[in-house]
Amino acid sequence: MPTTTSQMPLFVMISEKILESKARIINHDVVGFCILGNHGSRESHLSVDIYDEVGIGGGASGVAGGLLHPYSPKVKLLWRGAECWNETLNLLHIAEGALLKLVEKRKCETLENNESPIVRRRGILRPVVNLKNMNIMTENAQNCIANCRIEPIHEEAAQNLVPNLSVPLNLAFFMPEALNINAQSYLEGLYLACQNLANDMSTSGHVHRELHFHQKSVQSLLDLAGDYDAVIICFGARAVFLPELSGKLPLRTCRGIITHLQLGDDIREEYPKHSPSILSDAWLAVHGARHMDLGSTWDWKSMNYSRNVTTDEASKAMEVLLPKASSVYPAIKNWTVTGAVGGLRAMPPLTADGSLPLLGCIDDYVVGSETCKYWLFTGLGARGLLFHGWLGKLLAQAVLSHDENLIPFELTSWKHKLHQ
Repeated sequence: MPTTTSQMPLFVMISEKILESKARIINHDVVGFCILGNHGSRESHLSVDIYDEVGIGGGASGVAGGLLHPYSPKVKLLWRGAECWNETLNLLHIAEGALLKLVEKRKCETLENNESPIVRRRGILRPVVNLKNMNIMTENAQNCIANCRIEPIHEEAAQNLVPNLSVPLNLAFFMPEALNINAQSYLEGLYLACQNLANDMSTSGHVHRELHFHQKSVQSLLDLAGDYDAVIICFGARAVFLPELSGKLPLRTCRGIITHLQLGDDIREEYPKHSPSILSDAWLAVHGARHMDLGSTWDWKSMNYSRNVTTDEASKAMEVLLPKASSVYPAIKNWTVTGAVGGLRAMPPLTADGSLPLLGCIDDYVVGSETCKYWLFTGLGARGLLFHGWLGKLLAQAVLSHDENLIPFELTSWKHKLHQ
């Protein structure tokens, strides 16, 4: 999956007054959308405040590589992969619809050839490069879900999809329904959809919905208490910097670098329009005939959450990534680096079900009592695009019901392990 999907500071707050609820979210449009759309009482008013220091998509999420599918590197369906995949498809449809309305109103650029403003639908191709994994990958591929198929193909078929592709073991797995997401556009579209939903529900006359965005930093959770009923922390890797949570979360930080590539002006043979993106030890996220992203590095224990990448850091990243990419796509040597971006992943611990995000009520960490006011949503690692929608929906339901039991135990078990 893409590299930089951890979140910058986002808090959601919810408070109950006379026929009024108010929420504060820190850095998660998905939770805001789910809260606005899933509030249990249609007779109550609801207000959501989003706090994000760097703006919509300004953090690591906005620079995610964007390759989206519900499978592990060994093409095994991930924990609750079908539910996560379907909910993400739903949110992508909602975000696309919001942006297309702007196009229709001529408030943003017209799209060429009816292309989506968010999604490149050409599939993803994964050549097998490790002999010892071939059998298990072939077995796993048979258990794919119907709306994200995995097709085992041999070298000739793979090279028909991507000319000059190297298929060292004469086997590749093609996921025709897998997607390449423009993460920045997606986040902008999702926030716009949140705004539209709040406005539509308010103008209907039955209930009042408010959504407010505050571009400001948050140094302490207690700064956000106010008269809110709920505070949701979607802080990604930066959750470890909050004084109330420092040293209390089983997260590992890992910085990832993505490089932007452009085909040299002297090269006439472009990347085919209908060819898929490529997954291997490095990945190539294609954005057009002459533009693609190459990722990603894994700098464990880094605490550098800046999107900015120094020249030296970019050079070292290419030293790592280029050999991996060229082993499956030799033509990468014709592409030139035009820039690089970085982000800090929040990597959760490995469990029997895989590396799962951390969710749950954390009142005992913040105020020393359990009132179901403070909630955590972090540890999405490199799979934020897959996990965020379904888990955001579950979290919204739990927050609005004041009931952590609505969240699968696998996602809250980290708290119990810490107290053992």
